[in-house]
Amino acid sequence: MKLRMHHINLVSDDVPRMDRFYRKVMEQPRADKDLPVLEKTKGYAGDVAFVTDGAIQTHLAQRDLKAGFATGQIVNPVERGHIAFRTDDLEAFKAHLDARGVPYSDWGDRAVAGWHQIFFYDPDGNVIEVHEKRETGA
Repeated sequence: MKLRMHHINLVSDDVPRMDRFYRKVMEQPRADKDLPVLEKTKGYAGDVAFVTDGAIQTHLAQRDLKAGFATGQIVNPVERGHIAFRTDDLEAFKAHLDARGVPYSDWGDRAVAGWHQIFFYDPDGNVIEVHEKRETGA
């Protein structure tokens, strides 16, 4: 079970303003590779922009305080943002969390087609995503 940093998600009430800031002030171009296909009918339909430093993406997502309710999940990744890791074996990582007593919300592919995502909190309440990229429909 290998983990690597994939993206940082920042939440905003004004995604276009954040997009302009990160592209113009921070000189981060729009991301154009390995972009998620958003599932706008499964619980989160917010606006999202994608920028990158060439290695790590930054996802600029519209705040949605009701996304957790819409999906039936405890952890809401678009309430205040999160950091995200990609793994090659999500089931092994979930077993790893279970063995350590760390609860998580299993969003499956409700937000992104082809990504099975889980979300949990670190000891200070920061949201962490771990996802595995899977073939759509898998």
